[in-house]
Amino acid sequence: MADLPVGLDTPPMEARSVEELPTGQGWQFEPKWDGFRCLAFKAGDEVELRAKSGKPLGRYFPEVVQALRALAPSCFVIDGELAIPQGDTLDFDALQLRLHPAESRIQKLARETPARLILFDILLTPAGRDLREAPLAERRPALEAFWGSLDPGSLLRLSPFTRDRAEAEGWLAKVGGALDGVVAKRVDGRYEAGERAMLKIKRMRTADCVVGGFRYETKRQVVGSLLLGVYDEAGRLDHVGFTSGIADAEKPALTKRLEALIEPPGFTGDAPGGPSRWANARSTQWQPLRPELVAEVRYDHVTGGRFRHGTRFLRWRPDKAPGQCTFAQMEAEARPSRIIAAVTEG
Repeated sequence: MADLPVGLDTPPMEARSVEELPTGQGWQFEPKWDGFRCLAFKAGDEVELRAKSGKPLGRYFPEVVQALRALAPSCFVIDGELAIPQGDTLDFDALQLRLHPAESRIQKLARETPARLILFDILLTPAGRDLREAPLAERRPALEAFWGSLDPGSLLRLSPFTRDRAEAEGWLAKVGGALDGVVAKRVDGRYEAGERAMLKIKRMRTADCVVGGFRYETKRQVVGSLLLGVYDEAGRLDHVGFTSGIADAEKPALTKRLEALIEPPGFTGDAPGGPSRWANARSTQWQPLRPELVAEVRYDHVTGGRFRHGTRFLRWRPDKAPGQCTFAQMEAEARPSRIIAAVTEG
């Protein structure tokens, strides 16, 4: 793709975290989708998908590559999110299953659960115009013109936007499932590749969880992380995530407290996984505990019955009975809505 003015090594524009939606004029708000960030490049019959890290993604999403190759425009560079619809939400676990070494497995999943590419910016138009220095006020109409030229049956979707802060607040209230938060961009801002020039806002919530196990630190025999669980409707304790923000000064005493509670099985439903290629065996070994301790943690997103990211430990809850810690407190508040339907339908 040497002929493209936007190179394959171009990193996407990124966002920095803030606590609240910005106020004042000149902001555009967009949903932050729960998927894989992706820049898509096309030059003739050549199509490349690149992750935020710069790694190629095309082999894992052959149906998206095929869909882009079949489009009439012969060249473009677009910014978006790879996502897999599941009913009226998006399935992040299904995305992760695509990162598989066996091509036959990937092809099977591509047929059974085809991905979508949700578009929210354009760097190079089909006419060959480089828009990286153009303001968002010009890039968005160019993206909509590109989208309008496509076959409605393609695997591409156009991400909604609003410049009404109150509407964006409504989106933020529905975070969970398909939405991972809200992104704010300056309408007069250029596309700053590789820079944290956008803002991202997540809705933080709290949950009370049973500590069903713990892991030691890799190099010391002190607690490194707490393994968190909640009870399902059948009374089984399911592993839902972890928290590791434990002060060093508290670790020796907490380790003794936890070691006194070591007793299998720890989790009676879904349990923590074993070693993977991303972690050594020591870091994935865990100690099961009697379900007596309850911790309140702060989290931002739940998907597939688990915390999407690590949580922040807030406090112990000796006043809370372990049996009161159920998944009901963490059920996603998002419901089918216009913005979610815009990318999951079809």
